[in-house]
Amino acid sequence: MRTLTAVLFSLLFVVPLAAQKEKPEPLTEAEQDQIADQGDNPVARVELYVKFIDDRSDTIKGLTVRAHTAARTERLSGELLNFAALIDELDDNLDLYSGRKADLRRSLKKLNEGIANWQAVLHALPSEPGFELPLKEALDSIGDLSDSAKQITADQEAYFKAHPDEKGQDRYEPK
Repeated sequence: MRTLTAVLFSLLFVVPLAAQKEKPEPLTEAEQDQIADQGDNPVARVELYVKFIDDRSDTIKGLTVRAHTAARTERLSGELLNFAALIDELDDNLDLYSGRKADLRRSLKKLNEGIANWQAVLHALPSEPGFELPLKEALDSIGDLSDSAKQITADQEAYFKAHPDEKGQDRYEPK
């Protein structure tokens, strides 16, 4: 009876752990190092994220022309999940930097151009079973990023028009 109780009790802890979804790490170690090296430069960090997302977009585009196999579908699904996670990470960074009133206008221009290209790549994907959910997640993430980027661009234009002496700053410093 004690053994049965111990087994049932331990299952209460194991089942929730197994059900947790592992969050994908969208950046390689080298990419993480590059981001960390630019820790105090928001513009450079945003530009690095744009570059890394461009790389993921190129990979996804390259996978669309390959033969339709289970391995391709699985890889495409993983790439789409990493793509969405990276976009979400960039969106979080934009929120942080815009809250600090960092002047992101230069990098936002490149970001807005990139968003249009990334959306085109995602919309060009063929409709196939196996990666519909990751594709939907990636489209949702890029839609959210697009909305954020447009709002931050408008906010920054207004802010720096009203505060021209603060152009080019990395963060807000009260005077």
